[in-house]
Amino acid sequence: MANWTDIPSQRGRTAVVTGTGGLGYEDALALARAGATVILAGRSRAKGLAAVQRIRQDVAGADLRFEEVDLASLASVEAFGTRLRESRDSLDLLINNAGVMTPPNRQTTSDGFELQLGTNHLGHFALTAHLLPLLRNGSTPRVVTVSSIAARNGAIHFDDLQSERGYNAMAAYSQSKLACLMFALELQRRADAGGWGIQSIAAHPGISRTDLLPNGAGAWSAAGMARRFLWFLFQPVAQGALPTLFAATSPSARGGAYYGPDRLGESRGHPAQARIPHQALDRDAAARLWSESERLTGVSFSPAAEQTRR
Repeated sequence: MANWTDIPSQRGRTAVVTGTGGLGYEDALALARAGATVILAGRSRAKGLAAVQRIRQDVAGADLRFEEVDLASLASVEAFGTRLRESRDSLDLLINNAGVMTPPNRQTTSDGFELQLGTNHLGHFALTAHLLPLLRNGSTPRVVTVSSIAARNGAIHFDDLQSERGYNAMAAYSQSKLACLMFALELQRRADAGGWGIQSIAAHPGISRTDLLPNGAGAWSAAGMARRFLWFLFQPVAQGALPTLFAATSPSARGGAYYGPDRLGESRGHPAQARIPHQALDRDAAARLWSESERLTGVSFSPAAEQTRR
């Protein structure tokens, strides 16, 4: 996989990618170039339509469209899932990418969850459940969930998942991204046990030149200014998207694996097997997180992998 950039043809495959800027945009662009039908999903219609227009200018005949979904709203996620299930019979690829990073003050989703956990993990958990019936009908279907090197320092605080007792922006972000990684690994275990026929794979982009930091922490925060003035420390966003694209398209990518950049402590480079932090390998904690996520979101992956509202 050294210096991997060769995305195989994706003609005949349909992908949903969450997040209309940064990594999500690069994922959608690369998949469109490879011939996939791409549904680019995000909360801002204006940004989403602009992203679609840019991709179409770059890729003649690109087959893609924008669909509105707010991952910080379970009602929006459910509505999106319902629209897709009513309009199509199958889905081949879901990239759970969109995210929120380190807002300085604690914020909540429309359902009352801490914003980072609610958006990064719980929103994608619910989205995957709603789309699982379509994925099960797909051709060699994959679910790729984007984590972060911040997951290394994460911990799942089951006694205070929503950071209500005390809010630390980076700790909450690290928890959310550890949850993403644990979800990806647990989804593969449950898919294997249930015979769902899908691959669940995790990836992270290293340290990439996206707008995630300034959008979350603020343009004039220390992190935002580092992103602006020390841009050379961040690899180009197209490079950061490669581990996700490897996980999404390479015949060599394995279900239950984790991919990231191969150099400088996984901060930059080309796709390679990433180190899974020890806390993400705790199967009891992963099962508990899964059960708690089902309870909080009101979705279920069973029986028969059919989602229901409770």
